[in-house]
Amino acid sequence: MRVLVAGGAGFVGSHLCDRLVADGHSVVCLDNLVTGARANVAGLAGHSRFTFIEADVEKTPDLDVDAILHLASPASPVDYDRLPLETLAANSIGTWRLLDVARAAGAHLTFVSTSEVYGDPLVHPQPETYWGNVDPIGPRACYDEAKRFGEALVTSMRRVHGVRATVVRVFNTYGPRMRGDDGRVVPELISAALAGEPMTLHGDGTQSRSFMYIDDLVEGLTRTGLDPASDGEVFNLGNPHEITMRELADAIAKAVGREVPIRYGPGRPGDPQRRRPDIAKISARYGWTPRVALEDGLRRTVAWFSQASAPVNQQE
Repeated sequence: MRVLVAGGAGFVGSHLCDRLVADGHSVVCLDNLVTGARANVAGLAGHSRFTFIEADVEKTPDLDVDAILHLASPASPVDYDRLPLETLAANSIGTWRLLDVARAAGAHLTFVSTSEVYGDPLVHPQPETYWGNVDPIGPRACYDEAKRFGEALVTSMRRVHGVRATVVRVFNTYGPRMRGDDGRVVPELISAALAGEPMTLHGDGTQSRSFMYIDDLVEGLTRTGLDPASDGEVFNLGNPHEITMRELADAIAKAVGREVPIRYGPGRPGDPQRRRPDIAKISARYGWTPRVALEDGLRRTVAWFSQASAPVNQQE
């Protein structure tokens, strides 16, 4: 297959490009490098089945492709806080443009959405049928509502024009190639621990999340994104193992191999208290379930951060 990965030089996108090329597919990677980095796809440079296009997703050229995976958006609190309009544009105008490309090419599009569409959930764990509890004008709205609009646009374009499309809601993911300064909790805590500084938790440390290693996410994205029969479906992609932020900090200290002090700072506005996916649907459909345990994933991630140059390479 010939696959367009929009946002392909980002944290998730670059791992996806690696996997698709390794599986024998031809990949067109499109990225404006606002939060992505060429270094993330440097290993694919010059490969006969890999093409890189530096461009905004809103200006994606017409392409003859079989599948499109849309990951082109700032995806961390630091990035979408400094780039709110770009975040909104990538998930609205950019999504519309990719849907037009998919329609012209007869391609299947996967909109990579987020667990943030559930907001601060009142239902736990969150199934795909849950509508969410989102503040449309809060500090995270530029990302949360942009993704919700993207889902609505995909659904409407499919109904009106028959574009084949799937929505995948990704929960917290971590691994090599995250930026140490992107504001997400795993790279933030690892960077502090490796620097010999206290790990700062925002709030009292009782907030919970479910963390998925990048390899598991890529496996899920390839199964859904390359399956034409997934047309019209919405899937959660995440690890249902839920832990508190304090437990995460302890696990990172163990992975680093030293005692690291923990300090507590003010909570972040709009930060959800709990987040855990219900993955029964994707597990039943594809037999997919996360396989990398948190300790193993953190060990691999710490090893990568240890070898990378500070403050660490790129970006969700």
